[in-house]
Amino acid sequence: MDSSFSHMASLPENATEEPSQQQTQPDSAFASVPHRPPTKSSSEKYAPLDWSQYFDKEEDVAIPESNDVFHVYTAGTEGPVVFCLHGGGYSGLSFAVSASKIKEKARVVAMDLRGHGKSSTENDLDLSVETMCNDVFAVIKELYGNSPPAMILVGHSMGGSIAVHVAARRTLSTLAGLVVVDVVEGTAMASLMHMQKILSNRMQHFSSIEKAIEWSVRAGSLRNIDSARVSIPPTLKYDESKKCYLYRTELEKTEQYWKGWYEGLSDKFLSSPVPKLLLLAGTDRLDRSLTIGQMQGKFQMVVVRHTGHAIQEDVPDEFATLIVNFISRNRIGPNGVEIPGLRKPAFSKP
Repeated sequence: MDSSFSHMASLPENATEEPSQQQTQPDSAFASVPHRPPTKSSSEKYAPLDWSQYFDKEEDVAIPESNDVFHVYTAGTEGPVVFCLHGGGYSGLSFAVSASKIKEKARVVAMDLRGHGKSSTENDLDLSVETMCNDVFAVIKELYGNSPPAMILVGHSMGGSIAVHVAARRTLSTLAGLVVVDVVEGTAMASLMHMQKILSNRMQHFSSIEKAIEWSVRAGSLRNIDSARVSIPPTLKYDESKKCYLYRTELEKTEQYWKGWYEGLSDKFLSSPVPKLLLLAGTDRLDRSLTIGQMQGKFQMVVVRHTGHAIQEDVPDEFATLIVNFISRNRIGPNGVEIPGLRKPAFSKP
């Protein structure tokens, strides 16, 4: 769940500027005034971008013996699978821009979790850890049967919690790596008491998708315009009665599950037997258990500077490089072997 939202008033449209006409003397050295191109209007600058610029395919994955259908975006054809789980209120397209880089070395799968994006379930408000973990297992089984390829779970915020819990079950036999993006138990638990206020203070409705994209960037929840242009649209739904766009996910109605996302998360993360990477936007997010674990070398930690909560969106190129380097360092291949063409780990024997 993104805790960086702040309240902003409605944003006015930016009118296209026309270059001013200046009178100068013919003999003046400044007689020729450079023509200033008109600036883009708000609707152009914040126009939505299509997912197909980043992912190769989208599909609906129907779960047998249920009415649950999960929307999945995929990219790449070779290498292990980087299975991405987004944060609360986001969607699979939160990983779109970074996926376009990761797919050069690995396959990427990003699903819309229950109650998010284009997924549709019998109970969109059941965001319990157990239910969402079961959803992930069900989607993996439908995609790969009983023989999934080597897989790296990558989770942001709430999705990071789900990734850790999936890994903790130790039933995904081909799990080869775990990457958690900007979520730490101590900080998350402490922030829960403020979450309802944070959710209520954010802009609640938008006259257009462009306005929602603009607000997300100007409010600081996302710092990369291109990423916002592709990731924000699926987080909205149009309300015919109110004639405006509202949030697709009603996070404020899921409070009963929030504590379960993060309670005991650090110990579960540390006890996972696979290689682990923790990406943080600031060291102040590291709690006691993780500080000790990091000193003991139980996981790799990288602090990604100059980003907000959504690291994968704010600096998608750097995020993609970190993921590919993690795969290389731990020699994770499609079947658990080294990927041809990737840099060998520095500590490997010749």
